[in-house]
Amino acid sequence: MFTYISNASHYKEVLSRVLNVKHSLWIGTADIKDLYIEIGNEKKPFLALIAQLIRKGVEVRLIHAKEPGPNFREDFDKYPILYDGLERALCPRVHFKMIVYDCRVVYIGSANLTGAGIGMKGDDKRNFEAGILTDESIVVKDVMNQFDEVWMGKHCKKCKRRDFCADPIV
Repeated sequence: MFTYISNASHYKEVLSRVLNVKHSLWIGTADIKDLYIEIGNEKKPFLALIAQLIRKGVEVRLIHAKEPGPNFREDFDKYPILYDGLERALCPRVHFKMIVYDCRVVYIGSANLTGAGIGMKGDDKRNFEAGILTDESIVVKDVMNQFDEVWMGKHCKKCKRRDFCADPIV
């Protein structure tokens, strides 16, 4: 399956899919801000869902390029399980946007993990985004390998941007 994700369907097709993750969720994004998701009949911070997944034993990994803003940090502080349960890596060279759901389906696209990129903002406030959603095994494998290389710090020792890295992986 290859599904093209247009601007309006990012929230419906990509972000809401996180609700059904059972084992692992890997998120790579350049920018991360507070964003909201519908859980049942309520609109809650996306971090509430991440905290809920961690409580259920889901492995959640997040790689992002810069520290998030104050609204995100305020939401983060509401869920103490995130301190130890959310695995995070910071890499200023990360510009990819990818989500890996249970090692079986991947999203690859332009949308950052922000309200305007992938969240619940209205169409007149949303960024123009594009991406694909697929379960093609070779694509899933390649995306996971790229994510894992960054996660494990494969490029850190030779990185020419190390002076800009606040928290080197290696």
